[in-house]
Amino acid sequence: MKTDILLKRRSIRKYKDTPVPEEKLAEILKAGTFAPTGMNRQTPLMVAVTKKETRDLLERENAKVMGDEEKKPFYGAPALIVVFRDPDIYTGFEDACLVMGNLLNAAEAAGLGSCWIHRAKEVFETPKGKELMKKWGVPENFIGVGNVILGYADEDPAPKPRKAGYIIYD
Repeated sequence: MKTDILLKRRSIRKYKDTPVPEEKLAEILKAGTFAPTGMNRQTPLMVAVTKKETRDLLERENAKVMGDEEKKPFYGAPALIVVFRDPDIYTGFEDACLVMGNLLNAAEAAGLGSCWIHRAKEVFETPKGKELMKKWGVPENFIGVGNVILGYADEDPAPKPRKAGYIIYD
């Protein structure tokens, strides 16, 4: 079984100050579009953010939601992908989570580090978040599910042990 990428991927929280090449970002985004979705509706929406000022704004808003404006929850990653879901689709949350998984694994396959950063829902409920959604053309009723931060890893964390009882057979 070809699961090497899945077993090798780690959440990266330290990045080099090197931009993500457009072709790698496009490859990762394409992988996101191939995530399974309920009844193949393909309703999640991805927004790729590479502009530093937009990334910094999102990071500040994320830190505010976190309750610590001094934190840097994007860990210096030069790019991120925000994933939104359609609240009118029954499988919208699950579909968006599968997109997130594809993005994280595709980043590893492309030689990039990545990490799922939470609080997208709360950030895009703020006035600044809603402004960005409008600017990007994201329907106003869509809900933020998560952020995938991306960049060249400046760390190589070892895998953590898998917990006992993770798998049950019947």
